[in-house]
Amino acid sequence: MECDRSMDNKTMQSASEDHNLQWNQWQLLDSILPTGGFAHSYGLEAAVQTRLVSDPDTLETHITHILENTGSLLLPYVYKATISPNMETWFELDRTLNATLTNEKSRRASIAQGSALLRVGASVFTEIPFLKNMRELALKSDKIKVHHAPVFGVICGVLGFGHGFSQRAYMFLTLRDMISASTRLNLVGPMGGAALHHRVAKSAEGLVKRWMDRPVEEACQTGPLLDVVQGCHGYLFTRLFCS
Repeated sequence: MECDRSMDNKTMQSASEDHNLQWNQWQLLDSILPTGGFAHSYGLEAAVQTRLVSDPDTLETHITHILENTGSLLLPYVYKATISPNMETWFELDRTLNATLTNEKSRRASIAQGSALLRVGASVFTEIPFLKNMRELALKSDKIKVHHAPVFGVICGVLGFGHGFSQRAYMFLTLRDMISASTRLNLVGPMGGAALHHRVAKSAEGLVKRWMDRPVEEACQTGPLLDVVQGCHGYLFTRLFCS
């Protein structure tokens, strides 16, 4: 009987820990978390003004291409940071990604979102002093740019999330923010955006499976035109988004 009680207690404790993990996951993905993602359109605003996106069909195609480019270029950084959430790995990934991003708009957007996410992580998940230490080092050093993908991976790693979750979550955030930008640019309505999100999610899962668990050495751009278009964002006469 004592053995049974001990097993029951362990099972209940394990279930409680799993539930706490899920609450943290939901909070990290919640749109109310002030990480700055909704200030960026991933080049969609420029794509609309250059007529690369002009109707619902081209919008869906554009979002799918953005997701593939995110998977090929950024998931390796999320993966590596998740499985090795330490300072040395973070420094190296941040430095490499800063050299890899090829246009100033995407580089600044990555830094802005990464800095906001690290600030939020250090303030919210106070039970993990490592995040506070990360932010203090970032504020002191001009060599650390604080790019978003490595920071997201590190936070997932220290919170105990698996690398499968972290990579899917990163793609989800990209899709979520793209749909939000599409709605605010009046390309789709709220209901249309929800339906679009549901349709594209099937493609997004396939892209996650294609690009997940790859080493940083294999990170690459699959849509160079998207990079060029986003780089033109700063030349737009009127702008709603930062990038």
